[in-house]
Amino acid sequence: MNFSLNEDQRSLVAAIERLCEDFPADYWRDHDDRAAFPHEFHRAVADSGWLGIAMPEAQGGAGLGITEAALMMRAISASGAGMSGASSVHMNIFGLNPVVVFGSEAQRQRFLPPLIAGAEKACFAVTEPDAGLDTTSLKTQAVRQPHGGYLLHGRKIWISTAQVADRMLILTRSTPIDQVKKPTQGLTLFYTPLDRDKVEVREIHKLGRAAVDSNMLFIDGLEVPEEDRIGEEGRGFEYILHGLNPERILIAAEAIGIGRAALRIASQYAQERIVFGRPIGQNQGVAHPLARAWANLEAADLMVFKAATLYDAGEPCGIEANAAKYLAAEAAHDACQNAVLTLGGMGYAKEYHVERLLRESYIPRIAPVSPQMILNFIAEKALGLPKSY
Repeated sequence: MNFSLNEDQRSLVAAIERLCEDFPADYWRDHDDRAAFPHEFHRAVADSGWLGIAMPEAQGGAGLGITEAALMMRAISASGAGMSGASSVHMNIFGLNPVVVFGSEAQRQRFLPPLIAGAEKACFAVTEPDAGLDTTSLKTQAVRQPHGGYLLHGRKIWISTAQVADRMLILTRSTPIDQVKKPTQGLTLFYTPLDRDKVEVREIHKLGRAAVDSNMLFIDGLEVPEEDRIGEEGRGFEYILHGLNPERILIAAEAIGIGRAALRIASQYAQERIVFGRPIGQNQGVAHPLARAWANLEAADLMVFKAATLYDAGEPCGIEANAAKYLAAEAAHDACQNAVLTLGGMGYAKEYHVERLLRESYIPRIAPVSPQMILNFIAEKALGLPKSY
């Protein structure tokens, strides 16, 4: 059992850290204040070849694993970019996994190179206002047309990057739920242009991560050709499931990064801030919460990379991926909260960035699945307890 990064992984992390040096914390504060998408950062990641880190080499990607992708996302977040930086490229890392695994060779050649090159941006359209985590109850309809293709109608919510996206990976119901044997059947997945004449994109103003938009989509008569359907009609739910564990692993890695960024700022402040003739970090009331936060982050980080290693080895990792997301999100939030309290009044000021990190630390706690649902899953799958939902 080896907990050390290999030489290639260390080089990867160093390269990402060098890239992020051109985008300091003030860059992210400015984009958060202006609610402006970080196009310059996205372009820099694309130009460096990292947008395709986990994409196939045949389509221009690096062909690396989720372990390397998690190292990359952790480094971006830890640089001070937080969820703003991570979310601006997050979709590229895991989002088109169903296309990679279940798409045809022609679809991979058509869809992946523009995404890897940064020529196109994509969004992930699954969640709906009336369904939430109950994905099988989604109501967005895909109706087959006599002349071929499909016509889509419905609503989606909490769709990140839809303001800037060129395409969307969208899950729809193609067979009414009362006409299938199981609710998981009859769902169909498409990767298709986001036609703004047929899709109204309405931004949701939110607590944090204003630099990367979240939206509600109103879809009214969107025509989708058959060649934009991923895999077989009616099997979209199982295709989406294939990408859930990588998503949880990457979200967890990003949470670790946020926590580390907050602790770095808080520790430096605790060394430099002098009160009653001594640095405040000399006081155990300040030092112990930060030390405990560090220990919790490092423990969660081990679970993140256990899950990533299992996934890359083709082993079952659902329990570990969900546990990693839960542990990392809780540890990150605790670290950010302690950072704000360590800085006291200055922690409330935007100048020191920890208030921004605290606001963003709620994202991995809430999305893409709530901590309560993760605990339900672990109770059932790891402990053998009765299903509670």
